[in-house]
Amino acid sequence: MRELAGELAVHNYNYYTLDKPVISDAEYDRLYDELIRLEQESGVVLPESPSLRVGGDVLKGFDPHRHRARLWSLDKAKDEDGVRAWNQRLLRAIGDYNAKHPDEEPLPDPSYVVELKFDGLTLNLTYENGRLVQAATRGNGTVGESIMAQVKTIRSIPLTIPYREGLFEVQGEGLMFLSVLEAYNKTAAEPLKNARNGAAGALRNLNPKVTAERRLDAFFYNIGYADELEFSTHEEMIGFLRDNRFKVNPYLAYFSGIEDVITELHQIAVRRPEFDYLIDGAVVKVTDMRTRAAIGYTDKFPRWAVAFKFEAEESTTVLESVSWNVGRTGKVTPLARVEPVELAGVTVQNCTLNNTGDIERKGLKHALGTRVFIRRSNDVIPEILGKADEEEQGEEIVYPEACPACGTPLVQRGAHLFCDNRLGCKPQIIARITHFASRDAMDIETFSVMTADQLYESGRVSDPADLYDLGYDDLIGLERFGDKKARNLLDALEKSKERDLASFLNALGIPNTGKATTRMLADHYGSLDAIMAAPAEELTELPDVGGIVAESITAFFQEPVIQESIRRMRDKGVRAEADRPTLAAEAADSPFSGKTVVLTGTLATMTRDEAGKRLEQLGAKVAGSVSKKTDFVIAGESAGSKLVKARDLGVAIIEDEQELRRLLGLEG
Repeated sequence: MRELAGELAVHNYNYYTLDKPVISDAEYDRLYDELIRLEQESGVVLPESPSLRVGGDVLKGFDPHRHRARLWSLDKAKDEDGVRAWNQRLLRAIGDYNAKHPDEEPLPDPSYVVELKFDGLTLNLTYENGRLVQAATRGNGTVGESIMAQVKTIRSIPLTIPYREGLFEVQGEGLMFLSVLEAYNKTAAEPLKNARNGAAGALRNLNPKVTAERRLDAFFYNIGYADELEFSTHEEMIGFLRDNRFKVNPYLAYFSGIEDVITELHQIAVRRPEFDYLIDGAVVKVTDMRTRAAIGYTDKFPRWAVAFKFEAEESTTVLESVSWNVGRTGKVTPLARVEPVELAGVTVQNCTLNNTGDIERKGLKHALGTRVFIRRSNDVIPEILGKADEEEQGEEIVYPEACPACGTPLVQRGAHLFCDNRLGCKPQIIARITHFASRDAMDIETFSVMTADQLYESGRVSDPADLYDLGYDDLIGLERFGDKKARNLLDALEKSKERDLASFLNALGIPNTGKATTRMLADHYGSLDAIMAAPAEELTELPDVGGIVAESITAFFQEPVIQESIRRMRDKGVRAEADRPTLAAEAADSPFSGKTVVLTGTLATMTRDEAGKRLEQLGAKVAGSVSKKTDFVIAGESAGSKLVKARDLGVAIIEDEQELRRLLGLEG
């Protein structure tokens, strides 16, 4: 037990004092829970046990600051049963208080507020007579570090406020938004591992200029101490914060029953990827302030609040090996094999490393066999963020000189390695054919990677045009191809000949283009021949087409092999015609022409993808996130944080779906 307490003390120091954790939060929680279990079984609590602490020591480089009121940790619930157990303790505490104080007005049945649990650095700000006079980290809950100069670089934090009566302390969280982190890492000499470290490292950097470069933000959620202020409910306190220009997160939800709270907690977990900042859970609090004061605190936690922890999205594991895979465009990408680890509810064994530049920037060149940080976002393949211990040296990741599939010498272009054997490299050919048949391209149903592989190995297909030469006898002999499947594929191939021009262009796989660009080309030119003949200078005048994209398009259509492939497909009946020949005129009259539009929520009469395609046809740019540059937000059912942000920014919002269909020209 003493050894475990010592190990946790080391991790506390790395995490709270140095801001350089070497294990993930989930791993720390497992060690901490094991210590608690041993203490409960033995009845012994060592004087140095982390269970007696609220957290961290003070760096010598900062002046200590003693908080007016203690900053408490929160009790944790790992699942919905844990939330129910907390609620039972809460109800007992309220019942006990009412029983012991029969002459007082009874405490009311609890109502609850649910807030996001931010994953940044806790801030405690002191305001006196309307001015910010101190800013400190949480430290050990009683004494923190003065970071006034650093906090002043956060533009969302008010230096003066309207309320000018006495002194109070307000608590919040310093954060680095994910979009800011992404932009920062594009130009940073040393990329940041994650947004949490980015915020904590900036706020505890002795040079405020470093803090300013990180463009931090902050959300506020509590007043811990006040000379004069009193609130009867949580809503009143939040209203005071907003009235005094403190940034309060748009998400706040109030409930009267614990089961509704639990339902909401699961919904937040589902919506977690939508937020532009890290959260690692949600916090449930009793709204009534008199109840909070009456039932009070344990040695470590307030009895009136609990933190619901989400499954970890970040962990550490061992980097075991790196393999190199060839993609459709010839790009050779490193794929990391790691020691299996549970992450966000799944077992992770593979992680992306993006390219050689990514390996160098993250200090991973000599990382084989060392522990690394990994992070999983949404359902994409996890990413390696960097070494857990930057000083540890491992085996070297050796970059290939020849294509691992065909042996062709590789070419370095920027941060990427490429195999230029476009017509003879099997993985490129199979990926190109599979992409051609995919849903957003020619939409050839029943076609798969396995089908492409078998057709290539049989010598029947090495170019997309070969697909239209296939007959029944070519398919019936393939593995898992019976009579029905063979006929279905032939029918799907025949049906694909009617696909519109934009889908055909996307299917061709023109380098440096995607669905939006090919749709724009189809809408602008209206015919395949016009696009194939367009010079680069003309293409660069189109929206979002720069010099590199324009050169890629013209070079692609000048290749004799591509021209021959297109000729063969046309001879077989592939039409590749624009689906709306009058689109240019229609777009000119559309209110969406030239506007930036964001879709959020669920539409009743069409999918978001269908709505997005129609918007692009009408000249709109469909974006994934809301900003000051957004012109319209189209909000369906269950619209989330994007709708809230749109309202905050004053962006025009369309919520009436019938009106939307009229504006899209889908109804007269």
